[in-house]
Amino acid sequence: MHTDLYGLPVTVQRDDTLQGINDFIHGFLSYHPKATHIIGAADAAPECALANAYAAMLWMFLEAPVAPQKAAPYLERAQAARGGVTRREGLIIDAVAAWTQGDVPELLALCDQITTDHPRDMSVLKLAQYHLFNLGDAAGMLRMALKALPAAEDIAYAHGMIAFGYEQCHLLDRAEAAARHAISLQPDEAWSHHAIAHVMLTQGRVAEGAAFMESVAETWGQLNSFMRSHNWWHLALFYLSLGRHDDVRCAYDTHVWGLAKDYSQDQVGATSLLARMEFAGVDVGERWADVADYVALRGADTVNPFLTLQYLYALARTKRSEADNLMQAIRDRAEDTRQHDHIAWREVALPAATGIMAHAKGDWPTAISDMARALPRMSECGGSHAQRDLFEQIHLDALVQDRRASAAQQVLEMRRTYDPDGVPLNLMLGEVYAKSGLPVLAEEARARAAQTLSQHSS
Repeated sequence: MHTDLYGLPVTVQRDDTLQGINDFIHGFLSYHPKATHIIGAADAAPECALANAYAAMLWMFLEAPVAPQKAAPYLERAQAARGGVTRREGLIIDAVAAWTQGDVPELLALCDQITTDHPRDMSVLKLAQYHLFNLGDAAGMLRMALKALPAAEDIAYAHGMIAFGYEQCHLLDRAEAAARHAISLQPDEAWSHHAIAHVMLTQGRVAEGAAFMESVAETWGQLNSFMRSHNWWHLALFYLSLGRHDDVRCAYDTHVWGLAKDYSQDQVGATSLLARMEFAGVDVGERWADVADYVALRGADTVNPFLTLQYLYALARTKRSEADNLMQAIRDRAEDTRQHDHIAWREVALPAATGIMAHAKGDWPTAISDMARALPRMSECGGSHAQRDLFEQIHLDALVQDRRASAAQQVLEMRRTYDPDGVPLNLMLGEVYAKSGLPVLAEEARARAAQTLSQHSS
């Protein structure tokens, strides 16, 4: 029997099919476009159940309502060819089938079985972490990743996934250690670069974070649009804090927006970075229009609450009529109790969405109250700590716009615990303290911003 690149048995008849399977596994883990080779491999080998299951899985990562339809022909071929496959391969087919049916709990149960018996199955581990991440289950992400040891001790990608699990659990020292170990095994391991960016952002190591990400950025050039744009998105957050406006705009124009404008993750990355840029006082020019044009093409896309809320922000911010249609779709989705995540939609995504709509209309009191309802539970909608900070910033902006200086001061000083010298934050604090009749504190905040600018601005 043949084995894949990590030594797991695979049922294949042709060498080129095995190459397609290995390209998918390695491309999936490394965020390399060669993962898409699995489509051609599956088309050329309809008798290979695993190749077709992987092709169906790849289509599901489209993160769009049409994804199950795209995956269906490949899943049908995988089911038809499953006679004689290994137990692991059969469970992978079942897991993909569960995903196409929206049964994420069943998918995760199957992933748990597979990784218990085959801890070197990195693609199934990655699949499980993706879904646990979308559910906001940080402890589950870490538990799943740690199952890879010691069997996958030699695989850098395993340590990268462990690092992200630790980071999402706020175990930052362990996260950085795991990520640096991964990089010692494979210096271009982009997911570990990403984990270190998270750690440094959370710990307020802003200048160090920018320098680190700049030092490895050249290794992202051949990656797929998500990983390239997302790691540059993280670098842009460091630039924002340092007041490097020209560098932020350059990162956005060159690496964050424009790589794959029709892809979900690229759209939300652009949306959230533009919003943050505006909140930080950066002139974004006419950049919103192009993003909104592509988001509008998604229609009533409620595949994932975290993504949908950012689509809504882009449409509402640009006053597109499609925002009202998407808002209605969110209301409908929140009432659908048949779905496993209906509580997150009803109790978290819905008030966040009404808060976003209110913010776009300048209805600051409603934006404040509705976002405040959602914020304590935003993790249930998915996304990382850094990504969900967009919703914190929407709430903060509404506080500032509504002249609630005391409430804004509380939020800003708490934020300063992890961004002590950030330029946008301290400039906002300066304004808030001035409005609160505290001129000495206002001057201190402005001085911190000026000091950072003098050291780091471009």
